[in-house]
Amino acid sequence: MADRLDYIEFPSADREKTSAFFREAFNWGIISYGPIYDGIDGAGIDGGIDQSENRVEATMAVVRTDDLDAAEARVLAAGGVVTRPQYDFPGGRRFHFREPGGNEMAVYVARGEG
Repeated sequence: MADRLDYIEFPSADREKTSAFFREAFNWGIISYGPIYDGIDGAGIDGGIDQSENRVEATMAVVRTDDLDAAEARVLAAGGVVTRPQYDFPGGRRFHFREPGGNEMAVYVARGEG
């Protein structure tokens, strides 16, 4: 699998209100993964709503890869700065970075894929 934009994550101070807004305004499905995270279904791209204490401050694009270590090396070589080192999450493993223009993004590998 080539690196591809695969997911978008929305930070929220009130996950329930953000989820209700997306459901009502756009008829997107909402999948609750607990008290701090909801998934978005039917939006054209997979996504989530993050209410965790360590959520990012702005909407974040997430890239899916098949080799997380190699992707991190490419990000660093291209001038990116890691803002959150690799960590496990229920769907796999990921890291966050800031690209030279200032956008925070993430790269992940799905559980069982490298």
